[in-house]
Amino acid sequence: MVKRKIAFALSMGIVTTGIISFVLVVLNRGLTDGFVLAWLRSWGISYLIVIPAILLVGPRLQAGIDRFVT
Repeated sequence: MVKRKIAFALSMGIVTTGIISFVLVVLNRGLTDGFVLAWLRSWGISYLIVIPAILLVGPRLQAGIDRFVT
């Protein structure tokens, strides 16, 4: 069960940070020279931030939601 949650957090982190960082870099810089490097840098930083957040905040948030929904 723990391995599944960690695998999900890592996978979801890759997908969400990739999409969000791509969109934000396009909006802020456009598809100009250096875009790919800026996007990969942004993606890497956001991934390092979001994984601990998912692993630490996620269970508490899920518990709170479970109390209200079930």
